[in-house]
Amino acid sequence: MIAQKEVFGDPDEQIRAIVCQPTVVAIVGMSPRLERPSRAIGMYLARAGFTVIPVHPIAEQIAGLRAYPHLAAIPREAHVDIVDVCVAAERAGDVAEAAASIGARVVWFQPGAENPAEEERARALGLTVISGRCIMADHRRLCA
Repeated sequence: MIAQKEVFGDPDEQIRAIVCQPTVVAIVGMSPRLERPSRAIGMYLARAGFTVIPVHPIAEQIAGLRAYPHLAAIPREAHVDIVDVCVAAERAGDVAEAAASIGARVVWFQPGAENPAEEERARALGLTVISGRCIMADHRRLCA
């Protein structure tokens, strides 16, 4: 599990501490469509050793992985450490509360999903927040 603390100083050190140890990541907005970036991110993370849990409002399965309609539907026993937000900012409301409720420690807002109000709520709940960076690109750059 990821330690719940913010690393100050070198931002790459903080990112490395989060993404270079495969863990459980729930991907909000992971698409069943092959051409969507959220699908590519999820499949990349799975190949890198992460346990990937797709979150999609109507898909029951994505790439052979059981999908959940929303974060709150994921059992706490899944031990989600990272919630990766791959939806438009206006659709990312309440992600902080839901992430905290399932025991996540990190909320990662992909480029285009940045939501300052939700990011502040996540910080207030004690979650580590990464925003405006791609988890896949950072993993490739820092961990490969």
